[in-house]
Amino acid sequence: MNLAYIPSPSTGVIDLGPIPLRGYAFCIIIGVFVAVWFGNKRWVARGGRAGTVADIAVWAVPFGLVGGRLYHVITDYQLYFSDGENWVDAFKIWQGGLGIWGAIALGAVGAWIGCRRRGIPLPAWADALAPGIALAQACGRWGNWFNQELYGRETDVPWALKISEGPNRVAGTYHPTFLYESLWCIGVALLVIWADRRFKLGHGRAFALYVASYCAGRAWIEYMRVDEAHHILGLRLNVWTALIVFVLAVVYIVISAKVRPGREEIVEPGEPEAVDAKGAEDAESGEAESGDTETADSKPVEAETAADADEDAPKTNGEAETAKG
Repeated sequence: MNLAYIPSPSTGVIDLGPIPLRGYAFCIIIGVFVAVWFGNKRWVARGGRAGTVADIAVWAVPFGLVGGRLYHVITDYQLYFSDGENWVDAFKIWQGGLGIWGAIALGAVGAWIGCRRRGIPLPAWADALAPGIALAQACGRWGNWFNQELYGRETDVPWALKISEGPNRVAGTYHPTFLYESLWCIGVALLVIWADRRFKLGHGRAFALYVASYCAGRAWIEYMRVDEAHHILGLRLNVWTALIVFVLAVVYIVISAKVRPGREEIVEPGEPEAVDAKGAEDAESGEAESGDTETADSKPVEAETAADADEDAPKTNGEAETAKG
């Protein structure tokens, strides 16, 4: 009998009047806001404009949600298309089921579209957003806690997760793999932030570091899970995915560092500093032109005054001579 454990919520839905607030969806929404907020701070620090990250996220987030759901449905098709299952449940995203691999892959397509529309290099934007994505995953994993899903093997450790009896689950205490992954993602975010400051990562290498370090943790966490999954050569499909993506990310870091060392100097065309400098130059040019116009206009006036004086001088002398004669 466990004397200490992590309790699971009795329900994953809180009804605010006629509006059901689902814990899973709430965690995903919080994660998106954290990623955009922190990504915006990093983007501005790199010399970009405030709000650009949010503008591109409008493209990336919907694509990412669709990609994440597609990956889950395709890799766990038996949950929706086998005998006795209702295929309509494949659209019920609030019940859980988002594959991070599909979310990142299709989300990158959406981000590429948004970056292309703004004339921004996708690798620079991805570098700025990388730690925020890891923090978003840390928040999103708590949605699994609300749904009492994706836990590990049975255990009696003090931090075990208590699961209640329900559909496709047996009551007991299990390893809280959602918590392990949430904490790992926070560590990944801190690692990327440190490495980016220390080594000035650029051209997508900060994002690749996030991918590699996340995969390293996902592999052992995935190995602990007991939910149904497809296996290849004795390993879960997601373990193989993590290993392959890890290798690809490391290879990208090595090749990119040799081909394109350093960091991008300009991440967004017409960044605030350049705009302010141009405005100052325009202002100085305007003042110079204004001064030239005044000088040019004053010359005819002075010339006319001198001409009037010359006309008056002979006339005055003539009158004086006539009086004298």
